[in-house]
Amino acid sequence: MHKVMINRIKGTQDIAFEDIEYWHFVEEAIRNISHKYAFTEIRTPIFEATELFERSVGESTDVVQKEMYTFEDKGGRSITLRPEGTAGVARAFIENSFVNLGSPVKLFYNGPMFRYEKPQAGRLRQFHQFGAEILGSESPLADFEIIEMAYSFLKELKINNAKLFINSIGCPACREDYKTALKEYYSDKLPGMCPDCQRRYDTNVLRLLDCKIDKELVHGAPGILEYLDSDCRSHFEELQWYLQRAGIEYEVDQFLVRGLDYYTRTAFEIRSSSLGSQDQLVGGGRYDGLVEYIGGKSCPAVGFAIGLERIVMLLKSESVKINGPETSEVAILAFGREESVRGFDYARRLRKMGVSTFVDVMERNMRNKMKHAARIGAKISLLIGKEEIERDIVTIKVMNDGSQFQVDSDYMADYVVDKLRDIS
Repeated sequence: MHKVMINRIKGTQDIAFEDIEYWHFVEEAIRNISHKYAFTEIRTPIFEATELFERSVGESTDVVQKEMYTFEDKGGRSITLRPEGTAGVARAFIENSFVNLGSPVKLFYNGPMFRYEKPQAGRLRQFHQFGAEILGSESPLADFEIIEMAYSFLKELKINNAKLFINSIGCPACREDYKTALKEYYSDKLPGMCPDCQRRYDTNVLRLLDCKIDKELVHGAPGILEYLDSDCRSHFEELQWYLQRAGIEYEVDQFLVRGLDYYTRTAFEIRSSSLGSQDQLVGGGRYDGLVEYIGGKSCPAVGFAIGLERIVMLLKSESVKINGPETSEVAILAFGREESVRGFDYARRLRKMGVSTFVDVMERNMRNKMKHAARIGAKISLLIGKEEIERDIVTIKVMNDGSQFQVDSDYMADYVVDKLRDIS
C-alpha cells in the first residue's frame, strides 16, 4: 500500500531541540516578571462558547468575521478555539466570583491561541500569547503598571530597541462624535478604498485607521484627542505624567486603535524596528465595559498581550545569548539483560539526587553507544558489562578527557555527583 506523508497543518509549527531553548528562556522570563509584579496565573479553556467572542471581541471585527476556528460539537453547541486571551479571563472572573477577592485582581496567562490568518513570519494560525490583566481599578496607575510590566518583560529578555506608542480612544460617549468626524472625512474617499474598509465604514469606522492597504489616507484624518471629554483627557494626561516620572519614553500616536471592540480609553503598542512590517511586540489597553458586557457587574480593567513567536524571532535575529540546549549530565550504557536492570537502578539513584540521566535503550555495540552519548552532550558515561556485574562495580568515563575510573556500586552516586561538580 502506498503511504502518504501526513504533514503538519499550515500555519502551525513544531518546536524542539535548539528552538525549544528560546521558548524555555521566554517562559522563564514570563514566570519571573509575573512573580515580581505579584500577578497570579490563570489557565482558561482553549475553547469557549462562540458567543463569548462574538459579544466581547465584536461581531464586526475581522477576528469574528474571518479568523475564528468555530465548530459545532456533538451536543450541537457552537464552540470556538480561543482567538485571544482577555475574553476568557473576563468570563472566568465573573463565573468564579473573583470580584470577592477584593480589588484589584491581577492575573496573567500564557498559552496557545488560534486565528485563521494568512501565515507569515511571526504570525501563525496557532500562536502563543503571554498576557496580563488588572481587573477592578479605573485609575491611570493600573494602566501605568501594565505598561511598565510589559516594558520590564522586554528588558528582562534583553530586547532594547523597542518603542512605546500610546493613545486614548476615549469612552463610548465621547467616541461617537469622533466616529461622525471620521465618517465625514472618509465619505468621499470610500469608493477607492479596499473592500474591508468599505465594510468597516458602516460597522466599525475606527478600524479604517488600522488598514494596511489604504494607510496613506490616515495622515489627513482627524485625531481622536480633540474629541476626548474632560474625564478621558484627564485620565490620559495622568498616565503620561506617570510614564514621564518613570523615565519610560513614549510617543503619542493619535491613529493607534486596537482591533477588538472592547477597548476604551488607553490603547498602546510596543514596536520593534527589527521586525519589519510586522513590528508590533505588545498590544494592550483599557476595557472598562467588557465584564459588564458579557454578563458581570460593571468592572474597569486594563491589560496587555504579547505574541511569543515574534519575541522568539527577535531574540534569534539579535543573537541574544541564552543557555544551550539541555543535555543529559550522565549516560548509562549497559550491555546485556542483567546489566540493563542494574543500569536502571543506578539511573533511579542518580535522578533522586537531581542528576539528569539518559539510559541508552538501544541494543547496540559499545562504539555506537559511546558515539550517541557524545552526541547528546553527556558529561559522564557509566559503563556496565559482565565484569561490572561480577565485581559489583561501575566504570565511570569522563567524556571530555576520556579518563576512566572503577568505583564500588555503593559509592557510585556520590562519586558521580562530586565528579560533575568538578567538571562544571
